[in-house]
Amino acid sequence: MLVAAAGLATVGALAAALPAGATGADRQGSGHHPRTVDVQLLSFNDLHGNLEPPAGSAGTVSEKQADGTVKTIPAGGVEYLATSLRTARQGNPYSVTAAAGDLVGASPLLSGLFHDEPTVEALNKLDLDVAGVGNHEFDEGAVELARLQNGGCHPTDGCFEEGKEFEGADFPYLAANVTKESTGKPILKPYTVWKKNGVKIGFIGVTLEGTPDIVSANGIKGLKFHDEIETVNKYARELDRKGVKSIVALIHEGGSPASTSYNYDCDSPGAGDGISGPIVDIAKGITPKVDALVTGHTHQAYVCTVPDPAGKPRMVTSASSYGKLYTDTTLTYDRWTGDIVRTSVKSANHIVSRDQAKAQDMTDLITRWNKLAAPIANRPQGFISADINGRGATTPEKPLGDLIADAQLAGLAPADKGGAQLALMNPGGIRSDLVHKASGSEGDGVVTYGEAFTVQPFTNMMNVVDLTGAQLITALQQQVSGPNEASPKILQVSKGFTYTLDLTKTGTDRVVVGSVKLNGEAIDPAKTYPVAMNEFLAGGGDGFTVLKEHTNKLVGASDLDVFNAYLAANSSASAPIAPPAADRITVVR
Repeated sequence: MLVAAAGLATVGALAAALPAGATGADRQGSGHHPRTVDVQLLSFNDLHGNLEPPAGSAGTVSEKQADGTVKTIPAGGVEYLATSLRTARQGNPYSVTAAAGDLVGASPLLSGLFHDEPTVEALNKLDLDVAGVGNHEFDEGAVELARLQNGGCHPTDGCFEEGKEFEGADFPYLAANVTKESTGKPILKPYTVWKKNGVKIGFIGVTLEGTPDIVSANGIKGLKFHDEIETVNKYARELDRKGVKSIVALIHEGGSPASTSYNYDCDSPGAGDGISGPIVDIAKGITPKVDALVTGHTHQAYVCTVPDPAGKPRMVTSASSYGKLYTDTTLTYDRWTGDIVRTSVKSANHIVSRDQAKAQDMTDLITRWNKLAAPIANRPQGFISADINGRGATTPEKPLGDLIADAQLAGLAPADKGGAQLALMNPGGIRSDLVHKASGSEGDGVVTYGEAFTVQPFTNMMNVVDLTGAQLITALQQQVSGPNEASPKILQVSKGFTYTLDLTKTGTDRVVVGSVKLNGEAIDPAKTYPVAMNEFLAGGGDGFTVLKEHTNKLVGASDLDVFNAYLAANSSASAPIAPPAADRITVVR
């Protein structure tokens, strides 16, 4: 367990904070309430519809041991998350639960097949009080996000259970920095105020300003995304004018801690900054009126203090992803001032362990939706001989990324399918690992439709586009420069496409231009190459703006259909697919 505190108040400092002539009785407050009350803030982020325990390395957390070693612990699953949150709330009469975006989207089939209605239903049962939007809340567009908030059956797929209409979220989704271009107004509430027995805490929710760069264009059509700092500060002033002095910002942007262990103490002596990435500058720019920041997006675990513009430490937290952790933060509320005593804020991340009792209502929910999904989810697609890591891979080139790129090349290489000579796959589109071990009634090595869907849940349409060799090289350089320099997004490449990535250098120099080859021949900058990629990449997603400059686009089948077709054609029970060697990108460190 990691615990951090935003400083300690001295007796003298507390005394100085009291009005002149205040007595001991005054310090306790008047009437039936003491002056201060501890409010428990439970939070999580980036659930991504993972109702069942995530498989493989995506379902583990790293815990640093007292002797310096690191232990890997299985975690996550909404049955356990519910138990963890309900247990944590015991003995805390003032408890509020919040989330910082990407609760839905890029979800496993159990939720994604039903447009994430099962996840919203589970979140209601978790007694979630408020959530900010993340980029994945826009995967199916603003109209679908509004349906998740307000309820109603899906406009094309209808109701999934006979005689039962989807009721929508019991909690408010907040989207302070997302406005309609036509009106300039937020598409959802910008903030909400949680109240209990005179205690008032405001919540402002924002997604990252760069959302348009990482979701499909159709999902954000007609919307404008604004600066996180300016937006939070604007609504913090509005809340302050309304008498709400205690404010928490739910920000779907994050950072990277110096350690991958969830219980790393990033405020310990010698830890340096402890955390890096976009959230640091955001935290330093957000008004001191905001008392704590609950963040997400990077799928990392941290509990850190970052100084506000006044130089005072302020808590910034993130609870990894997929429901593997939750954060428990204590906010000491001063009834006299209506504000949080920032020097008393404490926070800790906790593992959602799988050795505790399952919440029966969540088990019932999963069983009900699994029954509806079973005819599709359990359909075998192919066979693998061992785990093929994707999301859980720690190297720039992922074995599962190679497999997906090979499938895309194979599916789109025929002349009547586009004649692709190579394929590129964005790493963020690989949402899980392919796990060899049997699950449920499935045999070892069988890849089901549900597992394949979990790996590629977006159902992006495949494109074949013409790019020049110069544009291909620029795309490789954009992996590690510009907006991607701090956190490189390494494209996964099909067999036959090779190059060297020199991480000892900076910016575009990291790509060794002379090493870029296709089937052993150097890429000719003046030559045109037909390239397979999904529509997200073809639209310039993830900062690959050069890919939008393509010509001669041909639209093919969905990425999931192409992947499943490849599994079926290239594997059997007696000849399963082995993990690719991941030797196409030579990395120099």
